[in-house]
Amino acid sequence: MESLKIISCICVSLLLNFAASFANIQPKYLRTEYKLNPYVEESKPRLSWELEGKGFNQSQLAYQVMVASSEMLLKKNQADLWDSKKVSSNQTNQIEYAGKLLKPGQRVYWKVRSWDEKDKVGKWSDVQYWELAKPNPDHWKAKWIGVDLNHLAPKAEYHLPPSPYLRKEVILNKKIKSARLYISSLGLHNFYINGEKIGRDYFASGWTDYHKRVYYNVYDVSNQLKNGENAFGAILSNGWYAGYLGYALLVGSPQVNQFYGKFPLLKAEIDVTYEDGSQEQIVTDSSWKYSTGAIMESDFLEGEKHDARKEPQGWNRVGFDESSWTTIQEFPDQEGQALEIYPSNPVRVLQELSAKSIKKIDGGKYIVDFGQNFAGNIRLKINGAKGDSLVFRYGEMLFPDGKLMTDNLRKARATDTYILNGSKNEEWSPSFTFHGFQFVEVTGLKEEPSLDFLTGLVMSSDLDQVGSFESDNKMLNQLYSNILWTQKANYLDIPTDCPQRDERLGWTGDAQVYMRSAIFNADVAAFHKKWIKDLNDSQWPNGAYPIYAPMPVNAEGVAAIRASDSFSPGWSEAGIICTYEYFKAYNDLRIVRESLPFMNKFMAFLKSRTKGHVLQEGSFEDVNPKGGFGDWLSVGEKTSPDLLATTYYFYCNKLMAEMCRAIGDLQVANDYEKESFAVKMGFKQHYMDDQGKLKTNAAFYGKGEGYVEGQNGFSGHTQTAYANAIYSGILDDEDEAIAGKYLRELLESNGNKLSTGFLGFKPLLPALTASGSADKAYMLIQSTEYPSLGYEVVNGATSIWERWDSYTKDKGFVHNAAMNSFSHYAFGSVNEWMFEYMLGIRLKENGFQEIYIQPEIGDFGINNVAGSYRSIAGNIKSAWSKSEKEVIQEIQIPVNVIAYCSINTDDLTAVKINGEPIDRNNLVRSLKKLDGKILVELGSGKYTIRTDL
Repeated sequence: MESLKIISCICVSLLLNFAASFANIQPKYLRTEYKLNPYVEESKPRLSWELEGKGFNQSQLAYQVMVASSEMLLKKNQADLWDSKKVSSNQTNQIEYAGKLLKPGQRVYWKVRSWDEKDKVGKWSDVQYWELAKPNPDHWKAKWIGVDLNHLAPKAEYHLPPSPYLRKEVILNKKIKSARLYISSLGLHNFYINGEKIGRDYFASGWTDYHKRVYYNVYDVSNQLKNGENAFGAILSNGWYAGYLGYALLVGSPQVNQFYGKFPLLKAEIDVTYEDGSQEQIVTDSSWKYSTGAIMESDFLEGEKHDARKEPQGWNRVGFDESSWTTIQEFPDQEGQALEIYPSNPVRVLQELSAKSIKKIDGGKYIVDFGQNFAGNIRLKINGAKGDSLVFRYGEMLFPDGKLMTDNLRKARATDTYILNGSKNEEWSPSFTFHGFQFVEVTGLKEEPSLDFLTGLVMSSDLDQVGSFESDNKMLNQLYSNILWTQKANYLDIPTDCPQRDERLGWTGDAQVYMRSAIFNADVAAFHKKWIKDLNDSQWPNGAYPIYAPMPVNAEGVAAIRASDSFSPGWSEAGIICTYEYFKAYNDLRIVRESLPFMNKFMAFLKSRTKGHVLQEGSFEDVNPKGGFGDWLSVGEKTSPDLLATTYYFYCNKLMAEMCRAIGDLQVANDYEKESFAVKMGFKQHYMDDQGKLKTNAAFYGKGEGYVEGQNGFSGHTQTAYANAIYSGILDDEDEAIAGKYLRELLESNGNKLSTGFLGFKPLLPALTASGSADKAYMLIQSTEYPSLGYEVVNGATSIWERWDSYTKDKGFVHNAAMNSFSHYAFGSVNEWMFEYMLGIRLKENGFQEIYIQPEIGDFGINNVAGSYRSIAGNIKSAWSKSEKEVIQEIQIPVNVIAYCSINTDDLTAVKINGEPIDRNNLVRSLKKLDGKILVELGSGKYTIRTDL
């Protein structure tokens, strides 16, 4: 017995020693091209992981990646495709696969392990995979198929043909091992196998410049196929390809729909692999047949009409009688049209909302309130008589009498119709439209419905939320919720300006001011990878980026939705700014290299318009409106659009220099640095007087004809001008201090109220804070007076409005017929300041591998703030609370990340970290005093910093 105890103790000791020999860090959250277990086309896809570990000051000294053709091989550490061996590097993302060339359809498995800062190896990660899709057009055997049903569209205000229904049956005689569906459409599609809809995705294949590229998706359909007979079906819709877009109807454009083609087309193939190793393909071609069905109308802007009586029962199942169906037509590939895998996250239903109330109004109508403004659809559950018809109209607001307010939808009909087939417990939801709404008006109900007869389906591109924020201010917490909901409503395949009215375009000005805010809220890597490509595809021949992307263009080479839609300062710069923010947040050099030719062309376009390195008054008189959109929707004195254009030109030169240097293009980087310095000097000479006050030649603009609100005149001495100058870095230290003083004075002279628009609001709070007026920034974020975001909140907003005065108590709705969205993310760009200055989380090095945690803490009316940001390097947490006696900061830093933290005192004896004095704390990597504060360098771990007041 005693010997058994001795042996047992020895075994335990050996196990403990064995465990101790491993590093206490392990890779988690393995992704390929920003996605979990994706289908990819890249021959060298990039791999990334996060690191988890216990303790402090942990980092990765080296890593090893193994890739194998089977999970079994990988578990045996037999990497038959790639073994990176031990690589001395702390990099955990953008690791390019460097193994054997993969075959289309090949799934590969990978894992990674890391060595810690003491050169101890850690445990292997869990196994993940990726699969190569069809990167070569020659690998496609399917044909484009479709049918023109435009002649079946009823003669009405809107031209809305029915959806074609497509089908084919195939016999599979062998035992199936695996199967993949590769599917694309010019337009939209739902695809079915044996009656089952494939995937949870909506609105595939997305919106692109279809003349240049069209996307396809891949689905594993191994479990949907069966030995024997199989039925394949699809329903098509016009979508962005052939449907109504933007405000073309509103402005009377000669073309209002069918911007890319006349009717939708489908291309699909199912690659089947049998157990015996043989393969078979089922493809779309002229052997398919078509008819019509229940979807009588469908359009993003106008809505959907579904007559359930006309649904061919069993049409997508085996054994359906298709004798009355017609053979489909094949269509050739378009020259120059690339077929590529969809790079973004699909649009899906992310959440379901229950109705908060149902109220009956005049005319037997009912108003359903979901309590939240969102983008998406409804799901109907009802019993009724065959032929009963229900009409659903959607709106964001109600009039005071309780009726639905739809004036702001303009020419968007935004109406769905469902005609019952009389079966028990009917369920229905639209397939090919979406709406922006909080309220639904229902007409046609025979009796008062139960509260659950409608469910709200929240739709958005399926992006992981990576940010969190809360404070002791209830209004601010609601504001943050509003920001999140508005981003969700507008990040739907592209970053739209609004989800409800006849627009829904990817406006570049909105996107660039909001880009960093978006990154703090959601993992937008895959989403913006797609949209930046849309932006580059839409670049004008002269080098300018457009005012929205995708940008449909007619045969004459001008914007098809509205001929005057071209380019604008503050909008076109999205091509540089969005790419830069993406590069910084995700440490992505590939997107810089791919976008560089387009960015260089744009910078050359801007430079050609300068005089003395400055975009002087009149530099953009050739666009409509003159000078571009300027500080869009500002509520104060108008800022010179050319002064703003110059600050943007400087800023873009600075960003270009950094990006070019990062990819090793040093000569070009030097050229951009020289130009940015010349712009800085030119700006001071042309737009600044001897006292450091910003100025412009107001006389040049005259009465402002052709300019946005030009009748009010233009100035350089505005909140917007100083905010942009400080934010961009165009001022030297002395002039920046003066600009900060003027900015503060302008705010105070305006009753401590903002006067900024789209271009002025995003930099306003950061500029105030950077120039020593953090108190004013906190005051503005907490204001509930008009104009402010808090004003929206206290007036019941659950999303961000387009205008400061979208609704006011004294005037009500004053802009509805023109332009009045209640879901518009541009002013939500304050989110950037909330994360970077309230939470204090700011990027120092690309990919957040080095960060600042330096919250602005003072007597500003806020005493508790907490939040987090899950960066590509891991989850960063920052929280602080302030009392009369002390400030407590709670910080969590991921493994392999260094944080530089700011403490609001220079008294070392007043500070303890995790209970130990700061100056004798072995957790502290370094510390120094600067400007009355202590700057402390910390590695990974959880820290509590207490500062006595």
